[in-house]
Amino acid sequence: MILYELIDYDTLRVIWWALLGVLLIGFALTDGFDMGVGALLPFVAKTDVERRVVINTVGPVWEGNQVWFILGGGAIFAAWPPLYAVSFSGFYLAMFVVLAAFIVRPVAFKYRSKREGAAWRARWDWALFAGGAVPALLFGVAVGNVLLGVPFYLTEDLMPMYDGSFYGKFLGLLRPFAILVGIVSFSMLLMHGAAWLTLKTEGVIAERARRIGSTAGMIAAGGYALAGLWLAVGIDGFALANEVAPSGPSNPLYSEVIREGSWLAAYAARPWIIVAPMMGFLGIALAVRGLRAGREVSTLLWSKMAITGIIASVGLTMFPFILPSTVDPNSSLTVWDASSSHQTLFIMLVCAVIFMPLILAYTAWVYKVLWGKVTEADVTNNTDTVY
Repeated sequence: MILYELIDYDTLRVIWWALLGVLLIGFALTDGFDMGVGALLPFVAKTDVERRVVINTVGPVWEGNQVWFILGGGAIFAAWPPLYAVSFSGFYLAMFVVLAAFIVRPVAFKYRSKREGAAWRARWDWALFAGGAVPALLFGVAVGNVLLGVPFYLTEDLMPMYDGSFYGKFLGLLRPFAILVGIVSFSMLLMHGAAWLTLKTEGVIAERARRIGSTAGMIAAGGYALAGLWLAVGIDGFALANEVAPSGPSNPLYSEVIREGSWLAAYAARPWIIVAPMMGFLGIALAVRGLRAGREVSTLLWSKMAITGIIASVGLTMFPFILPSTVDPNSSLTVWDASSSHQTLFIMLVCAVIFMPLILAYTAWVYKVLWGKVTEADVTNNTDTVY
């Protein structure tokens, strides 16, 4: 027997679909609070010392947290090549804006304290705000567009083509439902950032973070509920009209897809997936309660549960679809027809089994070493070693 045949092709496809979700959730759980803290910076810290305290809560960890973003992009490229080609070409300008925000953030970390001028530091503070707020919003807009469907089609040789102009593709992403999902994403990560600040700071910074985070959490819960209602009554879902071989060739044009009904029909077919949105709502409720009560570790854990549930609910609701097409539903990408080869997925799984535990162990060690609060004394007494 050939080694990679130890695991069926269809099983490997589902495993890598799940691993992609794990990587995206891992990115949201770690770099998510970095983005939330950046977006909160101008509002929770009023003096220069307070802002340096806030910056130094994430300064030592943001680079490691961003590894999850790189891993997610690499997994899409290697495990789901059609998804990489279609999504990155269609969302090119949006991705450019996100990457520009990610590039500005480390520059702001490094240069903010190089000069004493108030105007100089204020400009970099707003750069940190943009570096957190823009990705937090646009990632949600992207998810909203995936649920709506994307205006692409595949040619006979599987070349992805998009309707509209280059700039029109970006503006076309700003549809009302997608903006709502973007608001959910933004407010959810604000809550997450606030939970992190309550754990890592004290005094007025933590108090402001609790107040803003509580409001953001309520907005996230309301927006999430509204998005679910909108999906139920106002947006058509996608469904496979023919029998698809889960271990068949990676050619989306072999499938027949129809657009009818609701995405939420998945909950009738697979009732157990209701666990995901329940985790989302319960996690937000408990995180908001923890923020108001002044709890620290448990609040961050509840916030993580909320993010996990909300992101998982999207993937579980859409399964087996990954990226549906509104122009030609038959071009829609699914778990069963948009993956790499059987052998490639197996080799990647072996690598993931080896290296993922190492990444998790190293990440846990870093947070253990850096455990504890950042105080004003820390930044004033260590001017040469902190941001």
